[in-house]
Amino acid sequence: MRGPVVSALAWGAAIGTLGGLIGLGGAEFRLPVLLGVFALAAHTAVRLNLLMSLATLAAAAASRLAFASPAALAAHWPEILAMTAAAVAAAWFGAGWLGRLDPVRLTRIIALLLCAVGLLLLVEALAGETLQLGAAPGGWWRPAAGALAGVAIGLVSSLLGVAGGELIIPTLIFGFGLDIRSAGTASLIVSLPAVAVGVWRHWRAGGYRDPQVVFGIGLPMAGGSIIGALTGAALLPVVPTGALKLILGLILILSARKLWRGAAAKLAAARAARSG
Repeated sequence: MRGPVVSALAWGAAIGTLGGLIGLGGAEFRLPVLLGVFALAAHTAVRLNLLMSLATLAAAAASRLAFASPAALAAHWPEILAMTAAAVAAAWFGAGWLGRLDPVRLTRIIALLLCAVGLLLLVEALAGETLQLGAAPGGWWRPAAGALAGVAIGLVSSLLGVAGGELIIPTLIFGFGLDIRSAGTASLIVSLPAVAVGVWRHWRAGGYRDPQVVFGIGLPMAGGSIIGALTGAALLPVVPTGALKLILGLILILSARKLWRGAAAKLAAARAARSG
């Protein structure tokens, strides 16, 4: 047991540091590690990743929301609240849908979503602030657009086991004109209830009954992620985040390709077994 615990702690710290440097929780990078390094089944990996996302979100919220300024979000509450409500509803639906997906199909969905997140990181790194729409606060369309984004965020959260910051923060910055600090705070407001709903539904369905997985991998990796996130935040002034996003985006795309090929191989083996 000691070997996996140390490995999980080390991986969590490394991933948390990377996530802290680019402003994410790191769950999108934990998932390929859970699938590849720790060889967890796809359903188990997603549920465990979601549980660790809740732990890291709670730690981030405890330190960030205490110093957040509600005034900075005042003009954006309609879209933030609409996004939160839609994300919670979609996360509830997605958690139930997850259990009905067969492992090969789920692996393919994970591969596609990881590839999309990787491409998003590449676009952010290359385009920077040129994607800013600069839309003024107010307008009937903003809550509707927030709700639509919330549906996508909740589904991605439940199917990848992530907090959704990789979608929430760019949406708030580029779509609704929030500054990076306010977007980070709003991301926590949106993510926490959506992730908590998904974890609660998985817990009720018995998704966390294996103590070796939860305490041998999940707990140390979550602890390492929290430590790493603090380290990443401290290193932020001296690390070129644009170049880092390019590298990590490419890593996610390559990981997605590997997962897709693995799923294709399993599907081909299953078909050969049935035909034989």
